Amino acid sequence: MNFPWQKTDSPVVKNSDGGRSAWSEMALDAINEGVMITDMSGVIQFINPAGVIMLNLASVNDVVGLDYNLFFKIESKDGQPFEGNDNKFVNSMVMGQPLENFQCYLVAQKVDKRTPIAVSVAVMDGGRGNRIVTFRNIAKELEEEGAQAEFISTASHEMRTPVASIEGYLSLALNPQTATIDDRAKKYLEQAHEASKHLGHLFQDLLDVTRFDDGRTKAHFVPVDLVETVKRISDTFAVQAGEKSLRYQFGSANSELVNARSVQPIVYGYIDMNYMQEIMGNLLENAIKYTPEGGSIYVNVLGDGDRALINVTDTGVGISADDLQHIFQKFYRADNSQTRTVGGTGLGLYLVKKRVEAMNGRVWAESSFGEGSTFYVSLPRLTPDEYSKRLIDFQNQQTAEATREQQMAAAHPQPAPIAQPVPATPQPAPVAQPAPVAPAPQPTAQPQPVQQPVAVPQSAPQPTVAPQLVQQPQPISQPVQTNSINNNGGPNE
Repeated sequence: MNFPWQKTDSPVVKNSDGGRSAWSEMALDAINEGVMITDMSGVIQFINPAGVIMLNLASVNDVVGLDYNLFFKIESKDGQPFEGNDNKFVNSMVMGQPLENFQCYLVAQKVDKRTPIAVSVAVMDGGRGNRIVTFRNIAKELEEEGAQAEFISTASHEMRTPVASIEGYLSLALNPQTATIDDRAKKYLEQAHEASKHLGHLFQDLLDVTRFDDGRTKAHFVPVDLVETVKRISDTFAVQAGEKSLRYQFGSANSELVNARSVQPIVYGYIDMNYMQEIMGNLLENAIKYTPEGGSIYVNVLGDGDRALINVTDTGVGISADDLQHIFQKFYRADNSQTRTVGGTGLGLYLVKKRVEAMNGRVWAESSFGEGSTFYVSLPRLTPDEYSKRLIDFQNQQTAEATREQQMAAAHPQPAPIAQPVPATPQPAPVAQPAPVAPAPQPTAQPQPVQQPVAVPQSAPQPTVAPQLVQQPQPISQPVQTNSINNNGGPNE
């Protein structure tokens, strides 16, 4: 296949860029990945045969010299076009920034065919030159990843139940109210209990990974004061940091002082509370794990224009430049003498990244080996007016949900009649009047009239009628007591 910039009368193909060998043409013709070269404005200068086939075009001449947007149509997994910052490919082409393995779906021309691809962009001359776009079919990779994710999800779910049972029984064994053990056995059981909890966390992380990867997890947003929220979460780790003799501080040392009290700025955000709990928990646990005794941990929240910036800084072992590029990848762990002694799965930071991105945010780290680390989380920031409006909407939703639940409970009162046969069965018992057994004590009350006359000897005559009159008030008093009980019980019913 010949291209407009090639001269076929020579084994060496030359163009305005200086020179290209025939071997380059052979390589581009043979590879299965699509290759497309555009200029700064997006006009296609070159496309290889694989690219022509993936775009469902007839020949190279159909596209060379035209804007790539006319042919290179991509969309999300859900079949929706990318918008704004979500379209990382277009942003890369326009801004002249490199892009690596952006996953999307390529929509072929004139046919209803969607192909999952991973697209990368290399930029020449620091963004002022051509864009070299490579895109490859990843359908087989996604199928294999789906099978792996299904296995991990099933296995984690099945194994979590027996692990939870083991953890529960170990808790009972360690409880002095349910078991008596000596100190040596207690030490062994405590170690087993910690191991079972760690295993339970691992299975939960694996389940979370599969849910994020297949899109089953969705964020539930609420408007919050980010400073107050992050502080409340972070402060729960102060004790854990103190047990390791670490200094913990929330807020910048440069915060304003009003009446000798540090005043933090007000920063509003729209976040998923469970995600934020997991994000801060993971970052702070890592900071505590990888910071030697006597070190320090700082947490802060700042407003930067329309973004809220959270940072977790430690004075720990730090991260090398090579490892820093991969720490947010699945199952990746830095391998050095300091990190080998600390347990981990390599899933924590991957889940942090997924949760931050689910809230339309970005996470990154800055570190040098041996000099500590700072992890940054950038999230969209709300203005006070936006916060007030979203808060009212959220409260209205909560009220509406509570009202619906009450209406459903009132519209379906079947459970109440089903429960009433239970009190109905005791009814025969009152009909049988075991209560008449109660009068049996009344004969025992007959001796009491004998004592009552003793208390009435002042009324000298003790006629035989008197004891009967004393006895009769007792049966009469019972209805009085019964009426009083009914009166007291009536309002409650």
